[in-house]
Amino acid sequence: MAWYDEAVFYHIYPLGLTGAPKENSYGTPEHRLNTLIPWISHMKEIGCNAVYIGPLFESVGHGYETTDYKKLDSRLGTNEDLTNYVAKCHEQGIRVILDGVFNHTGRDFFAFQDIKKNRENSPYKDWYCNVNFWGNNEYNDGFSYENWGGYNLLVKLNQHNPAVRDYICDVIRFWVSEFDIDGIRLDAADVLDFEYMKSLRHTANEVKPDFWLMGEVIHGDYTRWVNEGTLHSVTNYNLHKALYSGHNDHNYFEIAHTVKRLYEMGGSRPDGLKLYNFVDNHDVERIYTKLNNKAHFNPVHILLYTLPGVPSIYYGSEFGIEGKKERFSDDSLRPALSLSDYADAVTDNPHTCLIAALGNIRQNTPALSYGDYQELLLTNRQYAFSRNLNGQSVIVSVNNDDSDYVMTLRAGSAAQYIGALSGEKVSVNGGNIVVNVKANSGDIWLPVTPDTKAPVSPVTPVITQPQTAAQPAPSAPENANAVKEIHTETNTAKPADNSAKAEPVPSADSCAQANDKQAVSSDSQDFENGKIAGLQEAILAIMEKNGPVTDQMRRDVEANVYHDSLIAWIKSFR
Repeated sequence: MAWYDEAVFYHIYPLGLTGAPKENSYGTPEHRLNTLIPWISHMKEIGCNAVYIGPLFESVGHGYETTDYKKLDSRLGTNEDLTNYVAKCHEQGIRVILDGVFNHTGRDFFAFQDIKKNRENSPYKDWYCNVNFWGNNEYNDGFSYENWGGYNLLVKLNQHNPAVRDYICDVIRFWVSEFDIDGIRLDAADVLDFEYMKSLRHTANEVKPDFWLMGEVIHGDYTRWVNEGTLHSVTNYNLHKALYSGHNDHNYFEIAHTVKRLYEMGGSRPDGLKLYNFVDNHDVERIYTKLNNKAHFNPVHILLYTLPGVPSIYYGSEFGIEGKKERFSDDSLRPALSLSDYADAVTDNPHTCLIAALGNIRQNTPALSYGDYQELLLTNRQYAFSRNLNGQSVIVSVNNDDSDYVMTLRAGSAAQYIGALSGEKVSVNGGNIVVNVKANSGDIWLPVTPDTKAPVSPVTPVITQPQTAAQPAPSAPENANAVKEIHTETNTAKPADNSAKAEPVPSADSCAQANDKQAVSSDSQDFENGKIAGLQEAILAIMEKNGPVTDQMRRDVEANVYHDSLIAWIKSFR
């Protein structure tokens, strides 16, 4: 067992959170990283024991066009600031992983600058892909080269060059010796050369016990990357998509199908694939913006923390903030925040209260980290499963409907269970428990045994105004058959009496008080934008089923923001 098997991550985009300038003047260091030290206690308070922070190193603008791998970005401070930050994290039991942008560099990187100066005579002319001294580019360099993502600002490294591999491996050694980090998230890992990644893994195995390599991978067979020779984990974009669309479409079949496929991909073993699970990050819209029904914040995050994998929270999302992706800017996804504005969030903000409770439960329930996965009940709007470890079963139930729902679920050997979020106790009868799952909510049912102390954190579901009636955005064709409420044969379930509508749990708990302070109403424009995004997602999903989707195809879809045109586009597929 390694530390990352029990990790709950907090994800920080530091240039955004600290409000750093968009462009680097390479001037006197500004010690903005030090302003993030108070956030370390906040991470711990909401149950996180690891932080993924980056990019951090000297760059031109957004951080992914690296100028110097061995120098903290001047907009954030000095190397001493980063050493101190990591030490402060370790003092509070929080592991630290950084962004490793090893697929490309910026144009100000020393090797590229040497090519500009010495051209064919540069010893670094083979450090980049397809350098052509007969070509040119928009910078009028007098030569051309292969870039990343269509941007000549990002110069693609020649990963087959042993000198490049040796240099990057030396960077990893430097980061460990200088800053004492615990792992690296590899940017654009889905396009990294596999032999290159094997070199990085070999170095990771040398520098520190349990040094973690996690890669950014959008789609594909995750086992190509996650294995003993390459990476420990990759970003779980498959589950990310399923979690928000499965709620927006009232389609838990999509989520359950995704989980089953990924679990089988890992050999149907809890240690098969330890994927990095998330509902939002610095590249995608905030989950609170994506959800048509804001009350689904509860079941979405209950699933995030209980399904197989390593959960991660993106900074600010624990407060329920919005963030919409703009066509030419990600700034709204990466805002500057002041922690003092959220000083009482754990007690006064129902979203933060829920996240803190889930973090506490996750860290104190080994079955959620190491237990196997078994589906117990599945309908479009209700879903239950168990995580089983050493003869004990932890049962998770969620409900995306506006009414309560009663479930009869196969239980483990314990005589009694307690809801870790509700505090409700239920007895096991005939091998089953019967539980009432609140509207747009869920619970984590822990076995009560003489030698087990359940980490109970009573939480009231987030209360919102009723959503406006409207047609949901169409989902991808593979979900089209999941349109009827279907029950598994081994379980029984029935709707609760409508007279038992969800009410705040009577409690002095501060989370219950927080719900009285916050009511979220839907905005018609936001809903229309959500429909457009849903249609775009559907078109891209169909395209992916039909073959590879190029960057240009994706841009064409994202540029179309007209409802009728998108509908016609969907109908045009055969």
